[in-house]
Amino acid sequence: MVTEGFARAVLPLFEEGLIDALEYSFEIGWVDGGLPAWAVDLLDHYSEAQRLWGHGVTFSPLTDAADTHHEAWLGRVAAECQARAYRGVSEHYGFMREDGVHGGAPLPPPPGPATVRRGVDALTRLAAKTGGPVGLENLALALSPQDIWAQGPALSAMLDAVDGYLVLDLHNLDCQVHNFGVRATDVLDTYPLARARCIHVSGGSWSHPSVGGQPRRFRRDTHDGAVPSSVLALLPMVLARCPNLETVILERLGPSVGDADGEALRDEARAIAALIGAAP
Repeated sequence: MVTEGFARAVLPLFEEGLIDALEYSFEIGWVDGGLPAWAVDLLDHYSEAQRLWGHGVTFSPLTDAADTHHEAWLGRVAAECQARAYRGVSEHYGFMREDGVHGGAPLPPPPGPATVRRGVDALTRLAAKTGGPVGLENLALALSPQDIWAQGPALSAMLDAVDGYLVLDLHNLDCQVHNFGVRATDVLDTYPLARARCIHVSGGSWSHPSVGGQPRRFRRDTHDGAVPSSVLALLPMVLARCPNLETVILERLGPSVGDADGEALRDEARAIAALIGAAP
C-alpha cells in the first residue's frame, strides 16, 4: 500500500528489522502517478534480496472466456517480472469478469472439470509470462456450502497441473467458518497444504443482509479492519501443517490506515512475528 498514512504506520517496522519479505499487488503501481520513491526503494531492495512476492487482484483467472483484459494484464505482469525478481506470482481462486462485465470482487466458480481446465490454462499462461512459480489464493466468498467443499479439490487439481503453490488466506477461511458454521480444520483437510508457501493474515468487516426477512451477520474479506483474534488463533495450528511455508503476509488496505491506527497495526505485525518465532 502506498498511502502516506500506511507508510507512517509501517516504516517503523522496517526500521526494527521485523519485515523479512514483501508482497506487492501489481495493480497498485498501474494507477496514474505510479509509485512514490520510498515504495520503489523498498521493492527494489527486497527484489535484490530475493524476498519479494507478486500478487495480482484483477486477472480473474477463472473467467469463462479469455478477453483482451487477460492479455493486457499478462503483458503488464511480464514487464513487472522483467524489472524485478519475484519468488512467485499468485492470483485468486475465482472470477470477477464475464463478458466484459467487472464484478468488483472474486466470485466462486461453478464446481467441475471445466473450472479446473480454465484454472490450469490461466496459470499456465501466467507462468509463461512470469518465468517463475505461480499460485492461487483460497477464496473468502461462498454462496453455499458446496462452494466451500469444492474449492480445496479444485485448488489441488489446478496447482498439481502446474506445480504451483497455495496462498493460504486465514481470514478468508475464517469468513467461511463464521458464515456457514463449518470447522476450520475440516476445510483445511481439503486443501493442498503441502503446497502452501505463503500465508495471508488480515481483517475485514461485517455486513448485515436480510435473508428471508431476517437479518443476519455476514463476514466479508474487506482488509480494512483489525485482524480478529480467531484468525490469530488459527496461525500456530496452520504453521504446523504447512511444511513448505516460506512467508506470512499481513494485509491491510492503505486508505483504511490513519495515524490513529498505526500502533495497532504495528502490534499486529509484532504479534504475528512472535507466533512465527514460537513455532517449531
